[in-house]
Amino acid sequence: MTGHNFSSKREAIFKTIASTKSHPSAKWVYEQLKDEIPNLSLGTVYRNIALFKEQGRVIAVANVDGEERIDADVTDHAHFVCECCNGVYDLVSSEQSPLEKELSQNGFEITRKNVVFYGICQKCSTN
Repeated sequence: MTGHNFSSKREAIFKTIASTKSHPSAKWVYEQLKDEIPNLSLGTVYRNIALFKEQGRVIAVANVDGEERIDADVTDHAHFVCECCNGVYDLVSSEQSPLEKELSQNGFEITRKNVVFYGICQKCSTN
């Protein structure tokens, strides 16, 4: 499919990000699309991810092994990064953390949050 225009490339990039729970890097997205869109460049993927972040369509989760990992789920939730396998996992809790309670009790208004825990995932700890 060589006739991809800029907006169809952009949508393919976004759909690829949104279709996975792996919290992909730009390189991963590029690898997924390069056969389908032969004239796609890694630079185009990076530029579109930057645009998506500006638009609030994706968030940067963490830098893992030198690569920024992103998430199309922009709802408030925390993440866990495994320092062994580099997996990034969603952590969802509807409860307010003690730190969030303390902040609001002291007059702070939280407008967004980015909480990332680091350690060894269950799969790696059993190996």
